[in-house]
Amino acid sequence: MLPLRNLSYRRLAIGWRRVHTASIPPTRSTLPTSRILSQLPQGSPLTQSRPFSFTSNLSATLKTETTPLGGLATSITKEAVKKTSAWPETSDRKVGYWLLGSAGLVFGIVVLGGLTRLTESGLSITEWKPVTGSLPPLSHADWVENFDKYRDSPEYRIINPNMTLEEFKFIYYMEWAHRVWGRVIGLSFVLPATYFIVRKRVTPRVARRLLGISGLIGLQGFIGWWMVKSGLQDDLFVKPGSVPRVSQYRLTTHLGAAFALYVAMLWSGLDILRENRLFKDPKLAIETLEKLKSPQLRAFRGLVGLLGVMVFTTAMTGGLVAGLDAGLIYNEFPKMGTGYMPPVKEMFNTFYSHRDDNSDLIWRNMLENPSTVQFQHRVAALTTFSTIVAVFLFSRLNSRVAQAMPKDVRKGMMGVLHLAIMQVLLGIGTLIYIVPTHLAATHQAGALALLTGTVVLGHRVWLPKVAARIAGQKLQAAAVRAAARKI
Repeated sequence: MLPLRNLSYRRLAIGWRRVHTASIPPTRSTLPTSRILSQLPQGSPLTQSRPFSFTSNLSATLKTETTPLGGLATSITKEAVKKTSAWPETSDRKVGYWLLGSAGLVFGIVVLGGLTRLTESGLSITEWKPVTGSLPPLSHADWVENFDKYRDSPEYRIINPNMTLEEFKFIYYMEWAHRVWGRVIGLSFVLPATYFIVRKRVTPRVARRLLGISGLIGLQGFIGWWMVKSGLQDDLFVKPGSVPRVSQYRLTTHLGAAFALYVAMLWSGLDILRENRLFKDPKLAIETLEKLKSPQLRAFRGLVGLLGVMVFTTAMTGGLVAGLDAGLIYNEFPKMGTGYMPPVKEMFNTFYSHRDDNSDLIWRNMLENPSTVQFQHRVAALTTFSTIVAVFLFSRLNSRVAQAMPKDVRKGMMGVLHLAIMQVLLGIGTLIYIVPTHLAATHQAGALALLTGTVVLGHRVWLPKVAARIAGQKLQAAAVRAAARKI
């Protein structure tokens, strides 16, 4: 018969082995042990340490890191230290709302930029002073000094030789407000972005996006001045009939950068908000993601991506129209003069060729001839609108796609169709009424609104692989915690 003390030791050892083999997950688990243990609830048997009163070799062994209890204590300690310096799995929801607010500011400055161009105010400030230019002229002498600088510009000499100081103040304030708004966007983005990154309130992926967007904001400011500078050079207006205006190439680049900046902010904000929403209920998140993985939605997802590219491209052809004032000719629809397109000789006029062999005849007319530019904008707009209608019908008439389509995606497709109809009507109205300021500005805002609807639709139907992976990990961790509670 064994001594009572040795028997107690044996029973304890046998009991521990049974609990250990029944409750600890296999070593092939896809989750790191430290992550599983860190998510165990307080009060679970595995998270409670009990003092041992005996002094046998077994007691000493249990205190080492090689045993389950010793390893558990070490893992919990390491995980606690790691959490104080690690990046989060999900960005803070407040960052998502802040990004959407920043996108709203960019939307506003695009509209204001259109008004600045339509009122011919963009060339009123002939200098670029990023810091000292934040304040307008504060005295009569300052106003006279700035007016004198404007009077030396080609725009004043050719177009506005009779402009008064009071009239100059109006166009000056328009351009000044546009530049100040740009500075506000820069400060209200770069400073909070720095805070969120330093305090690690965002994931590394979002941190890289914030840095990229910050760089694009700075580049956009430079592009804006690069564009204005093109309208202050006399050598650009040597041809007969030329009038002072900014380069249509630079204007379109400026507009395209603004659209890209807006889309980056909007998509990133929507991404963060969706991840936070999905992770509240990982099970529901997996079900939602499984619906988006449906093969029936694969073709529709590709068509939505195509719509985004087409809407953006059409908006850029509109930038060329604006840069060349091409909306002031052929003010009828659907015809252009006596036909549905201008005469071929007019569309490919040798006047716009810079080479003796006319090797640049086609591409220069497509980018510099107002008649050709307006025609290709019409073609791009009607093609985009027809494609949107076709995708809408595909999503409704194809029974398999219609059944697989989530409710929010269905609503998003309907919203894109409505925005497209509104944008076409605004474009026709702007043309027929010979580009009135209020219609033209609304038409430019409508282009960005249509792009917004397309981006939102694309975000709803796109498969978020990162969110799917994290949701799967959370479900697995929840299963581990449920198993631990049964111990």
